[in-house]
Amino acid sequence: MSKIKIINIVGARPQFIKVAPVTEALNEVLGRKATVKMIHTGQHYNGNMSQIFFDELKIPKPNWNLRIGSGTHGEQTGKMLIEIEKALLEEKPDGAVVYGDTNSTVAGSLAAAKLHILSFHVEAGLRSFNREMPEEINRILTDHASSVLFCPTKDAVNNLKREGITKRGKVYLTGDVMKDALVKNSKIARKKSAIIKDLNLKRKKFLLATVHRAENTDTKRNLENIFNTFMDLKEKVVVPLHPRTRKYLEQYGLLKKILESLMVEIIKPVGYLEMLELERNARLILTDSGGIQKEAYLLKTPCITLREETEWVETVKAGWNKLVGADPKKIYSAARNFKPRKEREYIFGRGSASRKIAKIIEKMVC
Repeated sequence: MSKIKIINIVGARPQFIKVAPVTEALNEVLGRKATVKMIHTGQHYNGNMSQIFFDELKIPKPNWNLRIGSGTHGEQTGKMLIEIEKALLEEKPDGAVVYGDTNSTVAGSLAAAKLHILSFHVEAGLRSFNREMPEEINRILTDHASSVLFCPTKDAVNNLKREGITKRGKVYLTGDVMKDALVKNSKIARKKSAIIKDLNLKRKKFLLATVHRAENTDTKRNLENIFNTFMDLKEKVVVPLHPRTRKYLEQYGLLKKILESLMVEIIKPVGYLEMLELERNARLILTDSGGIQKEAYLLKTPCITLREETEWVETVKAGWNKLVGADPKKIYSAARNFKPRKEREYIFGRGSASRKIAKIIEKMVC
């Protein structure tokens, strides 16, 4: 009897974090009756955005590295679709697993659907209700193309229900795999990461900021408003700078002023363990990243979201996240005054999502 074969399809930083606990759970649950392989599209290819995550999280080396790189959304997604299809035709897997909301996600789900391969979407059902965001289009298309949807929260299940996705055996409330990853790795980060000491930071005496979304980077006014406000806060702001954001800051002529600022400390992108330590020790996080909003909540760090809407509405409802967009007055006021209203709830599960997902996949492919 031939082995069952499962293919993980990943390509970007948040997916590397999610694939680690799911791969571990699949290997534990399926054991010798299955082979778990991986396709890396190469959407994130910089060492600080890719390889470091494989090293830190002990993720097996990808069986396929497509090295797609950057490009326009259409160009990048099209190249991924072509190359993922080739890999799937050669591998002939029993199931393909995609993660999150990137171009790698939608390309992987479409390739699997076209080849009639059972496909699973981890982190399904999220909606920001802003179709100008490329991630929102990716989420919707992936959910409607995938065979089985694993939802991290009740709100995600309800979003799918509103779109008519209610078929029995298609939608599962599993909890969030990033909670699984954080439970395991936050303890390791405390022991191994020296980034707080290396940057000469004091616990809860600095702010942490990340900016990379197109709605902020592609508009000079938004990017200028955000970084000017960071410089006005009169409080240390540490910014692990995404390569995309650095490119735009240079293009707009803003980078030199920021680098000369005494209050904003630009650092290179950091690995997962170092980022967890920065998030855990920060007084407050300012970000336009979906994953970091969630990690902030899980680590009990108040979060200011530099967007007008979020797919993680649960964190806003819970009083631990505040939406401010790129408005300087709102950013400044929130950074100075925002405090969570109440204790956190367990909205992302208890850290067993990956095993639940693995058991469901086992049931469907074996």
